[in-house]
Amino acid sequence: MATDIKDTAHSVDAASVMRLVPNRPRLLALGEPTHGEDALLELRNDLFRQLVEQEGYRTIAIESDCLMGLVVDDYVTSGTGSLDDAMAHGISHDWGAFAGNRELVRWMRDYNDGRPASERLRFAGFDGPLEITAAASPRQALTALHGYLSARVDTSLLPCTADALDRLLGADDRWTEPAAMMDPSRSTGRSSEAGELRVLADDLAALLDEQMPHLLAESTAEEWDRARLYARTANGLLRYHHWMADSSPARLTRLVSVRDQMMARNLLALADRGPVFVYAHNGHLQREKSSMRMGGDRLEWWSAGALVNARLGADYAFVATALGTIRHRGVGTPPPDTLEGMLYALPQQSSVIDPARLALTLGDTSPAPRVSPWFGYAALDPAHLNAIDGIMFVKDVTRS
Repeated sequence: MATDIKDTAHSVDAASVMRLVPNRPRLLALGEPTHGEDALLELRNDLFRQLVEQEGYRTIAIESDCLMGLVVDDYVTSGTGSLDDAMAHGISHDWGAFAGNRELVRWMRDYNDGRPASERLRFAGFDGPLEITAAASPRQALTALHGYLSARVDTSLLPCTADALDRLLGADDRWTEPAAMMDPSRSTGRSSEAGELRVLADDLAALLDEQMPHLLAESTAEEWDRARLYARTANGLLRYHHWMADSSPARLTRLVSVRDQMMARNLLALADRGPVFVYAHNGHLQREKSSMRMGGDRLEWWSAGALVNARLGADYAFVATALGTIRHRGVGTPPPDTLEGMLYALPQQSSVIDPARLALTLGDTSPAPRVSPWFGYAALDPAHLNAIDGIMFVKDVTRS
């Protein structure tokens, strides 16, 4: 069987990936099974460079705060700020410290230097302003949206003044209270002020749509895109805070669902620029339902990839990364009866696998699910093979 599996494997490059999809997708997604490994980020960077040079991709979107990402985009497109500032303030989850992410941003800035705007590379975060322990205050998104509209439409059309918005928002630490993640009673998401803000955010977003012809004429394309981002983010954050204050058994499922819905809406907006290369955890990009255990409960929800795929169809492609070992994390050689164990027989350190040909090769053999010995790594579910366009297999991930 190992010989047959070798016939399904190709070198990791843009040409090998593009042969697995029927057309150039508007969103080409590469998933990772764990975060923070520079070996995987280096492969991502190499693939993005080739997609830029050979396939005309101009935007990369990563699993990071969509508002913070504007800092990186300003840096790579126009040189605003410095590389250190972009890494410190433009990428969330502390991932700006990863060498692979720093090299990506540095290369993008170098590539853009001296090029006309139409040829420049763009950077985007597509996650909400959410961290493990807290969600951001909706202040930045709401005030930016209000400011954009107040500068361009009759102020009598605005549902509130900037001062009223500030009063309702109050202190930002009301929104970012870490204890609220585990204790819904500590959340401000269902206060009377939060309720008023949800209505106002909806009204501001509606005004954006109502005034679209005028606003498009009065704005640059960049200003319009950012206003829409602020509207999506304000509404998404307020919905997320609302469910943080919920005490029902559905609370955690609603929170992870809202997060992936925010991701999906950002990706669909980016697809209008198209084509976009997307990089995030496999669980956020897969077409099947995602699942995880949190607080002893099993949660299931539709991922951003599933939501985007439902809208874009063939314009969405998903390549999942699977790996053999991460020995510095306690992840040793995969059992031979698992999908990763079968792929571990490949001689190459990294390969691109055609899942359709792999399924034919396996025939009636059903790989056993791999049980991860480390919580930070999620093995590839062999039941998802028919919903994946490609597999990038990395044999051994070594310490950075």
